[in-house]
Amino acid sequence: MSKAPRPDEQTSVPHAADRHDLIRVHGARENNLKDVSIEIPKRRLTVFTGVSGSGKSSLVFDTVAAESQRLINETYSSFVQGFMPTLARPEVDVLEGLTTAIIVDQQRLGADPRSTVGTATDANAMLRILFSRLGKPHIGPPSAYSFNVPSVRASGAITVEKGAKKAVKATFERTGGMCTRCEGRGTVSDIDLTQLYDDSKSLDEGALTIPGYTVGGWNYRLYTESGLVDPAKPIRSYTKKEQEAFLHQEPTRMKIAGINMTYEGLIPRIQKSFLAKDKEGMQPHIRAFVERAVTFTTCPGCDGTRLAEGARASKIGKVGIADACAMQISDLAAWVRGLDEPSVAPLLTALQLTLDSFVEIGLGYLSLDRPAGTLSGGEAQRVKMIRHLGSSLTDVTYVFDEPTVGLHPHDIRRMNDLLLQLRDKGNTVLVVEHKPEAIAIADHVVDLGPGAGTAGGTVCFEGTVEGLRASGTVTGRHLDDRASLKDAVREPTGALEIRGASAHNLRDVDVDVPLGVLTVVTGVAGSGKSSLVHGSLPAGEDVISVDQSPIRGSRRSNPATYTGLLDPIRKAFAKANGVKPALFSANSEGACPTCNGAGVLYTDLGMMAGTSSTCEDCEGKRFQASVLEHLLGGRDISEVLAMSVTEAGEFFASGEAATPAAQRILARLADVGLGYLTLGQPLTTLSGGERQRLKLATHMGEKGGIYVLDEPTTGLHLADVEQLLGLLDRLVDSGRSVIVVEHHQAVMAHADWIIDLGPGAGHDGGRIVFEGTPADLVAARSTLTGEHLAEYVGA
Repeated sequence: MSKAPRPDEQTSVPHAADRHDLIRVHGARENNLKDVSIEIPKRRLTVFTGVSGSGKSSLVFDTVAAESQRLINETYSSFVQGFMPTLARPEVDVLEGLTTAIIVDQQRLGADPRSTVGTATDANAMLRILFSRLGKPHIGPPSAYSFNVPSVRASGAITVEKGAKKAVKATFERTGGMCTRCEGRGTVSDIDLTQLYDDSKSLDEGALTIPGYTVGGWNYRLYTESGLVDPAKPIRSYTKKEQEAFLHQEPTRMKIAGINMTYEGLIPRIQKSFLAKDKEGMQPHIRAFVERAVTFTTCPGCDGTRLAEGARASKIGKVGIADACAMQISDLAAWVRGLDEPSVAPLLTALQLTLDSFVEIGLGYLSLDRPAGTLSGGEAQRVKMIRHLGSSLTDVTYVFDEPTVGLHPHDIRRMNDLLLQLRDKGNTVLVVEHKPEAIAIADHVVDLGPGAGTAGGTVCFEGTVEGLRASGTVTGRHLDDRASLKDAVREPTGALEIRGASAHNLRDVDVDVPLGVLTVVTGVAGSGKSSLVHGSLPAGEDVISVDQSPIRGSRRSNPATYTGLLDPIRKAFAKANGVKPALFSANSEGACPTCNGAGVLYTDLGMMAGTSSTCEDCEGKRFQASVLEHLLGGRDISEVLAMSVTEAGEFFASGEAATPAAQRILARLADVGLGYLTLGQPLTTLSGGERQRLKLATHMGEKGGIYVLDEPTTGLHLADVEQLLGLLDRLVDSGRSVIVVEHHQAVMAHADWIIDLGPGAGHDGGRIVFEGTPADLVAARSTLTGEHLAEYVGA
């Protein structure tokens, strides 16, 4: 007998619950958005395009995703909210139809020295359980295989109150897997004392050469006023006792300068303050000091595995957990597939799924023991994706920030498939993207612009990809742009010889990198490009490397402070008004006393979410009123910092405000396509592409003959790539050599010489598969890159 239809199936009227199929945004004004109103279809793939700085991230991340997260946080108790990051309500009139947002961005994974690819995903935890069940000899629970858990033993008496009090002898023991020698870091450090101090000088004469140890500062006074050493005596003349106290003394509480403080020798102090942190997460000047002063060698106790002897000795077959973590993930997946043990069958299935996800997403070349801080932004984003691929959640909003960053055209197709998989599970997928191959799969496109900064912030187009092509917007016009191969390539003026390169997966590579031309190093993700360029090029004063590591800077940092532009501006203001330059710094004497030069007041509301509000005294200008009375060329310092790079370039070019030093820096900023940035915009609001170009502009002022750029097209719109190619040409024409690690076919086509690595990733790569001109590569079509480039140029 047939089943009776449900009441809502008897009519064609949709159920009320099914009508909510749009995310509605009305009146969005976050950052540079100009009252934007759009409707985003749910359970579809929507791509947001537009030039860098047009407002894509402001709309997707700072409005839609931020409000979704804020509303979820509000469902927790006030107590729990007190431990969560403060999220202010975005500047928007109406937001309807939001679902839970999961943000998968390009923020690097934690730079903790004990964080690895395995610990950042569930793979390591599952492996530890597997070895604790099947490992022979059995050494203990899963924690016994963890290099983040030290072994602990304690014994003593506990008092049990049962009738008459009775003391019972008790012992406590926990077996951890941490190597005792390197404390789970895999490396041990040795310090070069000559880099810490000049032993011919006394402490009073400024012997210490460590960052942060300036004469008169607390770090310095700890030693000069401790009474344990003579501050007037050269360090080389110290007695054995003074030497021991100065360099090796264990932490000791004592009175120094009338204050109870902990004194400890210089070496343990350096180890705690500098060596306990990961180098990748340090400020550039501190990282440079650590690289000079400290040599890191593989720990002899654990041979770099980070694990104690017991954890290394326990094996499944002939494979220990250290061997499993060191395997390429694609090989580890094959090993796990070969294990047949019914007692842990569900665990093996889950581990297999996770490892297969790595391979599917194009990260099969990584190993689980790879430090998380060494992953590129694109790799970090794809590692975060692993968690969501096997998720049971549906009807959530996934937000991606350029998921194709660092991907070869061959890998972009796989990434597209994964995005479509997430959509087909019934999720809303929002993607900020520039690559035409990724835009092509969109169900819906939102194009922002028309320009960047104040010239952007409006919706230029909404609709299908075909509609975008015909729309005449900047993105629409450039969507089918194809850079053509050059008719003639430049002749090299010499060559950089690399011999026997074997860093990471490189297989004893010999290659001559031509000088005086534009050289592109390419190949699939994980083929060894970065290892060749960053690991094998001889580092010297002549080589300027601009990588993708994020700019370290607080909300007080801005393009003017980062590039050094503020110095000549402050001096020009000081000279014109006969006052001190320090008055014209919001981080120094000229700062508004109410907000300390921040321009906003941050109010911590204890257990509730804190708020920020514009400072009423300075109205967000960050300076004291008296400072703003000093003018240069009719403008005060806050008006100058509110100018765009282009405006400031004209302002400092002539008249009373003419400042050649400022003009030079501004010209470099305009050169890299940042003419729309305002001088005082906080660095924390810049996109990834903007930050890299800001770094490039800063480095262009340095004297160096060889520029090494790591994917400079990151975050660049199709229209901006043309400008970048012009900049690279100008660098080469001025006598510099430019080496670019790049996947963008426009840059490959424009190169004078291509070095292609492969043929695959990880241990399937690490070899040179082609060297020659782009035209030869297209003609040969002998590699994956050759096939894609031939397709791109229409050969």
